[in-house]
Amino acid sequence: MAKSTTKEKGKKNKAPKSIVTDESMQFLRNYINNASPVGFESWGQKLWLAYLKPYIDTQFVDPYGTAVGIINPEQPFKVVIEAHADEIGWFVNYITDKGLIYVKRNGGADHQIAPAQRVLIHGKKGAVKAVFGWPAIHTRIGKESETQPKTENIWLDCGARSKKEIEALGIHVGAVITYQDGFDELAGDHLVGRAFDNRIGGFMIAEVARLLKENKKTLPYSLYVVNAVQEEIGLRGAEMIARRIKPDVAIVTDVTHDTNTPMINKNIEGDVLCGNGPSLAYAPAVHNKLLGFVETVAAENNIPVQWRALSRSTGTDTDSFAYANDGCPSVLISMPLRYMHTTVEMIHKKDIENTIRLMYETLLALTPKTNLRYL
Repeated sequence: MAKSTTKEKGKKNKAPKSIVTDESMQFLRNYINNASPVGFESWGQKLWLAYLKPYIDTQFVDPYGTAVGIINPEQPFKVVIEAHADEIGWFVNYITDKGLIYVKRNGGADHQIAPAQRVLIHGKKGAVKAVFGWPAIHTRIGKESETQPKTENIWLDCGARSKKEIEALGIHVGAVITYQDGFDELAGDHLVGRAFDNRIGGFMIAEVARLLKENKKTLPYSLYVVNAVQEEIGLRGAEMIARRIKPDVAIVTDVTHDTNTPMINKNIEGDVLCGNGPSLAYAPAVHNKLLGFVETVAAENNIPVQWRALSRSTGTDTDSFAYANDGCPSVLISMPLRYMHTTVEMIHKKDIENTIRLMYETLLALTPKTNLRYL
């Protein structure tokens, strides 16, 4: 066998061109750093729609804030690619006479990570900085069992020392609270931030729309790019928008657990690792024929995938689309993520690229004539 030249070796080893551009990454950074809590998603939806606008033909926003961009709006066959826009947080629940604030969950906020976290309270006069207080270790040491953080015993301190001072800052019962921590980059091509669950999904579906536009692809159907609200409290935004659009096919993207950290049981959660590709899942709500179609697309385009089994429910907007109207063939493509529902959610750049590629290539392969019948 003839030896490869240095030039040939360099050509073979050349890394593929990145899908995500510098401009895209700047949008992602701004999008992650922006607050978009359940019920108040419009703050993030404005950014998302502004980024998406050059790549779509038309758009609309439903009464509760789900944002939709449409490509080829006149086609009768409708395909959805979907993510959810909301993030977990807290509500102001009770203000003490001494100016401390007790909270109530907004979505699946984790009380155990709250102490010593910095937050923003979004009041009537704008955002107010505050911290989750917690007794110093000196005052806890030596106890038989240290008090554990619970929803009923964690509190916020914004520096006010009376209820009157709190009110003067524009803080009120019902004001929504988000964590302050934002986007950062770590070693090994990992990204970290709060709310990658699931604004990374919103980012990826916008990138799919961008690629279709820039590559001048014409689809034989209407594509609805959907960034839904209120997933974190029961898939409510997807439920509403699925009834409105009445899609023929839905491709949903969300995050799933990287199970390769301590304190996670693979016997229960399966085996998924950041960097090893998007995760596909078997579940009753996931349409088997559509899942097989996506699996074939992944194999034909050398896109690595990982697998999970999800039992009765996927716990994602897939469930709302699958069971809407007369039933909609739906599939879930998940992004592996570490430390879900914390301020340091971690993902891998390679998974972003491969998830975008998988959705993009699936859309190019799909047609209204694709056979998704079971019988």
